[in-house]
Amino acid sequence: MFYNPKILPFYMTYPIPLFYEEEDTVMRDLEYLQEMYPKEARRYQKKVERLLDRFDYDGSVIYDEYPDRLAVYKMAQDMMAVILKEEEEAGSVIPESKRPEVTEIVQILMCNEIYKRRRAKGNGFLKF
Repeated sequence: MFYNPKILPFYMTYPIPLFYEEEDTVMRDLEYLQEMYPKEARRYQKKVERLLDRFDYDGSVIYDEYPDRLAVYKMAQDMMAVILKEEEEAGSVIPESKRPEVTEIVQILMCNEIYKRRRAKGNGFLKF
């Protein structure tokens, strides 16, 4: 039998769709695990998602190849200020001693949400 190295077997011609299926599975798994967050973290997650919508546009810092740490920190501080204002308006003030912990939770949730949006937009590792 004649072997030609330029001819690929059929199963190797279109390997990319398998990566998309795997990535969709990963995103579904991530969203399922987010549903298991503690009650307070889920509440902040919804607020972070809503507030991050303002930064979700083409050319945004969240879609930079290497987002600037200071810009991400500033976004988290701005979100925290809005969350504190909303909590005060709702009548449930976050105690001063608990604010550093809540700020860290908001930063973590924001970074997680940025990661999720970058993957969904096609800027992830597997989608080129």
